[in-house]
Amino acid sequence: MRRKEQMRYLMVFAVLLGLFVAAVIVNINSGSVNVSIKEIWNILFRKILDDQVSYNIIWKIRLPRLFMAAVLGGALSLSGYLLQTFFRNPIAGPFVLGISSGAKMVVAIVMITFSAATIPMPVSVTIIAAFLGSILSMLFVLAFAGRAGSMSVLLVIGVMISYITTAVTDFLINFANEAEIVNLTHWSLGDFSGATWQNVRVAVIIVIPTFLLTLLATKQISAYQLGEGYAENLGVNIRVFRVVLILLSSFFSAVVIAFAGPISFVGIAVPHIVKLMLRTAKPSVMIPASFLGGAVFCMFCDLLARTLMAPAELSLGTVTSAIGAPIVIWLMLSRKGGEA
Repeated sequence: MRRKEQMRYLMVFAVLLGLFVAAVIVNINSGSVNVSIKEIWNILFRKILDDQVSYNIIWKIRLPRLFMAAVLGGALSLSGYLLQTFFRNPIAGPFVLGISSGAKMVVAIVMITFSAATIPMPVSVTIIAAFLGSILSMLFVLAFAGRAGSMSVLLVIGVMISYITTAVTDFLINFANEAEIVNLTHWSLGDFSGATWQNVRVAVIIVIPTFLLTLLATKQISAYQLGEGYAENLGVNIRVFRVVLILLSSFFSAVVIAFAGPISFVGIAVPHIVKLMLRTAKPSVMIPASFLGGAVFCMFCDLLARTLMAPAELSLGTVTSAIGAPIVIWLMLSRKGGEA
């Protein structure tokens, strides 16, 4: 039985890696400007520059966007897996706790402040504001974690925080001008366009250490999945572990929102798909598989966003919602006996 499980895990990872490679190749080769396979090969591996325009398209536009989609997609999926583990709820995701709405609220505040002072708002300020808003929402949830009698109560508190921050944002929009409303709306739909290698480096610096810390918590997560009492018997400090789990998830979510804006359904749908493929919830397998699955999912969704209505571009949130929502509905309806 154990050998069969290992073979299934290897097969799933092989499929995900194959899809990852396919996503890389198709994304690099697709776009409003056609670049031949030979040109791509020469630019990437032989460093031969036949056309400066093609070189700039590959190295300055498509590759940074592709890497950003992979890194942030993996982070968003893993954030969803951690939250679903924390709440023991299959619909828990990065936005259930008001992370995205908190980020949007702070971005709106900063945007209106810069406009009132007639100062252009740098992109870096948007990133910092979104990150601070995400962390602020999580701190509010953590403040109530000790008083909440159950996970369901804490989940409801997270939803209420989301409603409150959304209401504050809607109120603030009344003081924004038309251009600011357009910018805020565009950002809130999610987008990987405009990614630069500098942004990719910053995202990697945040995501990779957080990913490694999540791997280090594998044993504690496994014990927690079997029940809080069981975990405590194994020496896990439940109160501290809850805080660590939420903080890890919030860092993953915050970096995604900071660089790409809110992206819906990835954190809910992808962990379910990966779990269905693996037929296990073991953290040692689910953590890397969820990250890889999220990367593949977002890379293909970004490809569809770029190409479906070319030369126009769809918002990433529209594509992920259109694909993710039916998947979540199907998964919920197919659960046996309502089990998580």
